[in-house]
Amino acid sequence: MPHALIRAQVDVRSTTRTVEVFHRGQRIACHERRHGGPRHGTDPDHMPSAHRRYDEWTPERFQRWARAIGPNTEGLILAIMANRPHPEQGFRTCLGVMRLFRGLDGTRAESVASYATSIGALVYRSIAAIIATKRDQAATATAETLFTLQHRNVRGSGYFH
Repeated sequence: MPHALIRAQVDVRSTTRTVEVFHRGQRIACHERRHGGPRHGTDPDHMPSAHRRYDEWTPERFQRWARAIGPNTEGLILAIMANRPHPEQGFRTCLGVMRLFRGLDGTRAESVASYATSIGALVYRSIAAIIATKRDQAATATAETLFTLQHRNVRGSGYFH
């Protein structure tokens, strides 16, 4: 049905091959009936113009964009879409991540994506907070200090034969 008639009273006539929708005696939609495969379908002409632009977005398009930045960013985008019942539900979050990463250099974006994926931060607000508080950089600095620990009781690799 066209979006303008949401909540309007309509009449429906269905046959074995078609489904027709009438509003005030005038036919407003006619679709071929689906018996197998996907049961729902949307005619782009029936969508509001604000929703039609999202029809151009695909999971592959977001993945291609993320791959251009790096593997951690691609992993974050894939995790965002996999975390939703339908990948399309993650598109707005992916658009937000694209907007957030636009101002970052590639290495920082990769660091943010790696940290967000590791802690399971798969929503826009969490990723924006990681960037604002520079949590990804603090996590990297902490990890580096753990591996460069110098102490008199640490024997090192030369001790073992």
